[in-house]
Amino acid sequence: MEIVRREKAAPPEEFRAKQLRAQQMLRGDLESADLDAYVEERVLTTTLERALNWTRSNSMFPMTFGLACCAIEMMSIVGMRVDVARFGSEAFRASPRQADLLILSGRVSIKMAPVIRRIYDQMLEPKWSIAMGACCSSTGVFNNYALVPADKFMPVDVHVPGCPPRPEALLHGILRLRSQIQGHPDMAWRPRYGGEGTEEVIVPDDGDLIKAENVPGVDLTSDSA
Repeated sequence: MEIVRREKAAPPEEFRAKQLRAQQMLRGDLESADLDAYVEERVLTTTLERALNWTRSNSMFPMTFGLACCAIEMMSIVGMRVDVARFGSEAFRASPRQADLLILSGRVSIKMAPVIRRIYDQMLEPKWSIAMGACCSSTGVFNNYALVPADKFMPVDVHVPGCPPRPEALLHGILRLRSQIQGHPDMAWRPRYGGEGTEEVIVPDDGDLIKAENVPGVDLTSDSA
């Protein structure tokens, strides 16, 4: 969940002063420095790509699709307690051709994987996906031959841990995806700790992260590595 502290509302006197300045601008009474300051306070410049990403991040259309018990938690995010409509993601679409977000809510069997992949391929571009729950991310407690993690057969943008995750956890995942779409994603654990793949990382005394394969005298194939 994101908590944003907003400034207090301006006093009525300041609001009245802004109204008078607006009237002066419309009459053409503002000149030079006053006119430049008025324009700078009210004009926002950006790029077309950033504007498109901003609109996409605030108007995602999830697919009406559930797999297991996590789907019950997914349904409750549209209720008044979580109210995902605050972020423009409450309109679940019944057709993949009208959706751009696929929330995999539950365990994925090998027989279901090609069906999910077909649904994902039919969705609108650009499209995103969220793996909700431990079963969908790593097969969870059902770690057997019949299940497959979601990122083995399709791209996954955000993993939401839990068994099942609470609606607030899914909302946090949607906010993380929202930040990625806007172009400033939150730092994940791999770049934060220097992890790449499954290689070991050794932290020397000076605090710099070094991969074990680059340290002389360290044999990754031995049992003591």
